[in-house]
Amino acid sequence: MNVDVSVLLGLPAAERLTQRQQRSAIPLAELEAWMRQERAKLSRHADVAKAMNYMLKRWEAFAGFLSDGRICLSNNAAERALRGIALGRRAWLFAGSDRGGQRAAVIYSLIVTAKMNDVDPQAWLADVLARIADHPAHKLDELLPWNWAGSIRVDRAA
Repeated sequence: MNVDVSVLLGLPAAERLTQRQQRSAIPLAELEAWMRQERAKLSRHADVAKAMNYMLKRWEAFAGFLSDGRICLSNNAAERALRGIALGRRAWLFAGSDRGGQRAAVIYSLIVTAKMNDVDPQAWLADVLARIADHPAHKLDELLPWNWAGSIRVDRAA
């Protein structure tokens, strides 16, 4: 099963889905068939059998990338998003209380969401905090990073 998925990363979801179905559907079906065949030969107490059972029970979720081109094949983006939190954890080790920790988690989520939407988090947060008191409550969605009118986009190449 020698499928190079790195060439698919820059493609639109629909084209990525087509490529995945062409390149991965058959090898994935062969892998599932092989696992089921080999699993039948093992004792249910064998460690390998337990691992295979775990995988086979979740096969539909595992193979979901063949039905949705938006599904990422790795968790690299999530790992990168959490890296800043892991690196700075000493700075906020003592948030003061559980409530302080919850507030910090909300702020971190907002900042990462802004970054994921190519919005400068500092500019967005400063603008939103300055405007939110006078902003109509039924239009708060306008202030979310993906809808923000004061859009200052971040250059991801930087």
